[in-house]
Amino acid sequence: MITVEEAKHIILENTQDFGIEEIPFLQAVGRVLKEDIVADRDFPPFNRVAMDGIAINHRFFEHGVRDFKTEGIQAAGSPQQTLDNAANCYEVMTGAVLPNNTDTVIRYEDVEINTLVATITIDEIKEGQNIHTQGSDKSEGTILIKKNTIISAAEIGVLATVGKATVKVAKQPKVMIVSTGDELVDVNENPLDHQIRRSNVYTLVSLLNDLKIPAETAHITDEKQILKEKIESYLKQYDVLLFSGAVSKGKFDFLPEVLDELGVQKLFHRISQRPGKPFWFGTTDNCNVFAFPGNPVSTFVNCLVYFYPWHYKSVGVSSEEKTAILVKDLTFKPNLSCFLQVKLTSEKGQVYATPIQGNGSGDLASLVEADGFIELPKTEEVVFKKGSVFPILTYRGF
Repeated sequence: MITVEEAKHIILENTQDFGIEEIPFLQAVGRVLKEDIVADRDFPPFNRVAMDGIAINHRFFEHGVRDFKTEGIQAAGSPQQTLDNAANCYEVMTGAVLPNNTDTVIRYEDVEINTLVATITIDEIKEGQNIHTQGSDKSEGTILIKKNTIISAAEIGVLATVGKATVKVAKQPKVMIVSTGDELVDVNENPLDHQIRRSNVYTLVSLLNDLKIPAETAHITDEKQILKEKIESYLKQYDVLLFSGAVSKGKFDFLPEVLDELGVQKLFHRISQRPGKPFWFGTTDNCNVFAFPGNPVSTFVNCLVYFYPWHYKSVGVSSEEKTAILVKDLTFKPNLSCFLQVKLTSEKGQVYATPIQGNGSGDLASLVEADGFIELPKTEEVVFKKGSVFPILTYRGF
């Protein structure tokens, strides 16, 4: 049995590069960018009017002029106009190009316009005010979005403005999620007294969906030969296999034996943690196998703790550790790492974790009450003190 730290190290040493694909930019939210996005021109590309009003040459205001004859209107989207007489003004709209021979914009609220004359009604204006200067945000050639950024709505806007109709992103792995067990029936079936509906597979589908990974699903009964035939096929077709169940010490837990017979290299089986101890991990030349124990909280924890970081590293993203402060003393007796369900709150920039009392790793409903897990280290200590800071894994906003 290995430690959590050893398991994480082994998994991160076995990441995969799935390559790059080019997709329509609107489909790229949540994907990992695989090219630097560069400004194709200055941002903004011209001296941009920032307020509806009039544009003047400031030196005339300095010399006491308050009445300016209007020569025309510079609308947004219209070619740049030129103020013929520097003592006059142009009416300008937000987003328009600043007319030539002007250098200052006064908003309409500070102007009275009678027929063709605009009168400035305030005593102070600053040269250059209300103008978004060309290149003041970013200059042409500047990197706007760095490679390996996870694309959000903010990045989509930038992609659009530089004309990136398609964008290069990391390919996602081809994943099969497999549940096992004769006691499981599908979600739309009525289980008998000795049966339950299968839920872990759909939890895993949803967890992978948060990573923008599409996944296929399958269910295999507890017959060794059928298990072996199905898995042999999956190992050839998929980059990743995620299993839920059949990895512990039960009479029908054939999965470790089957994987061994199929030539999957076992890298570890069993971690000194609770929940999720019987986790099995191995590889072939083209496929990584994550075999999680069947209890729902165990499956959930192990996906967050091990699969998520594995995927982030595979696609070139660094994941930052989050921490939270315990709000009360905790007692945990086994000398194991513990992933404890917690409710999270935030106050004055600090994150606080309140333990949720579940009913063991089979208590699927308890996940609804929590926002994540706090990771308590393997230690001889029995009591974890209030105010101590530990890593957290979140699956919900708080």
